[in-house]
Amino acid sequence: MVGLNNGRTQQDDSSEYDMKREIQAFDDTTAGVKGLLDAGITRLPRIFLHNQYVAEKKSDSEIVTKFSIPVINLEGLRKSAAQRVYTVRGIKDACENWGYFQIVHHEIPSIVLEKVLEGVCHFHEQDFDVKKEFYSRDVTRKFSYNSNFDLHKTRADNWRDTLSCAIAPNPPDPKEMAEVCRDVLIKYTEYVMKLALTLFELLSEALGLNPNHLKDMEYLALGLSSHTDGGFLTILLQDQVGGLQVFHESQWFDVPFLPGALIVNIGDLMQLITNDKFKSVHHRVLATNAGPRISVASLFIMHFQEGRGSGLYGPIKKLLSEENPPIYWETSRKVYVTYLYSKGLDGTSLSSHFKLQK
Repeated sequence: MVGLNNGRTQQDDSSEYDMKREIQAFDDTTAGVKGLLDAGITRLPRIFLHNQYVAEKKSDSEIVTKFSIPVINLEGLRKSAAQRVYTVRGIKDACENWGYFQIVHHEIPSIVLEKVLEGVCHFHEQDFDVKKEFYSRDVTRKFSYNSNFDLHKTRADNWRDTLSCAIAPNPPDPKEMAEVCRDVLIKYTEYVMKLALTLFELLSEALGLNPNHLKDMEYLALGLSSHTDGGFLTILLQDQVGGLQVFHESQWFDVPFLPGALIVNIGDLMQLITNDKFKSVHHRVLATNAGPRISVASLFIMHFQEGRGSGLYGPIKKLLSEENPPIYWETSRKVYVTYLYSKGLDGTSLSSHFKLQK
C-alpha cells in the first residue's frame, strides 16, 4: 500500500458544493492521488478534508514514558521451550492490552523487505497509461489498484492510493499482475505466509488453545483517518517516513520505525472470535512533509471466495464459560464481508455491529 501524505490546505469555501460529484469526478480519472500530485494541485480537494472523530488529549509526558509499543523477539522459538513460553506470554500481553506489537528476528531477509517496498513504489511511479489497466473497484479482482476502497461511502477520503493483490488461498495468474512488482510480491508473500502461520500458532497458545487451532479454521485469505482492521490479523511493513499511530489509554502513540521489524495488529474479526480476549485497536497515519509514505500491509481476512468457509464464525467455544458468555452472535462469511465493504472506514469497529447487546 502506498500512502502519499501531504499537508492540509485551505478548504474550498464555495457555497455550492456537490461532494458526490467531486468524488465521482476523481474516481473517473482512474489516476488516484498520485494523479492529483502529477497534475500539480495546490489545494487539497475537499473530499480529503477530515474532521477528527476520535477524542484526543494533549501530550502527557508521564503516559508517554510509562507506555511503549511492545517489541516481540521471535528468535529461538523452535530451539528453546523456555523462549517460546516467554514469547507467547509477551504476545498475550500485547494482544490483550495493545492489539499492536512489532516483531524482530522474523526470518524474512532484509533484502526482501527492501525490494518489496521498492516494487510497490515503482508500481505507483509508473506512467498513468501503464497503470490505468489495473484501476478497478471490483473487489473480486485478484490484482488491482485504486484510491480508497470505500471512496463512495465515507464522509472524507484518505490521501492514499492502494495496490491490492489477493494471494491466498487462490493466487492470481502471474500474467494478471504488474510486471514491475510481480516477482517481488510473490517472493514476499511466500515469506509472510510462513510467518503468519507461526503467529497463528503463537496466538493460539496465548489463548490457551492447541497451537493449530487458528490455523485449522477455514477462513484465511491474504490480500486502511483512524480505523481498526476488519480481518483477523495484519502484518505491516512500513518505511522510514513513519506517521503511523495507535490509540491506547486515551492517547495517540507513534509506532516508531524499527529497521527490519514488522508490525502486527489484531483485527476486528480476531476480537470477535476471541470474545474480546484480544483487542482490535484504532490506528491512523498522520500526514507529513517527508515525501511519499510506502507501506505493505498483508491482511489475513475473510473475502469473497467461492466454495470456502460456508460455516458460521463466532466466539471460539473453548473460550466460553458461564463467567465468560458470548459477546457476539455468529455470522457467515458472506454477511461479514458484505458489511465490511458497505460500511467502509467510518471510525467504528466492525465487530461492534455483531454484538449481542449494544
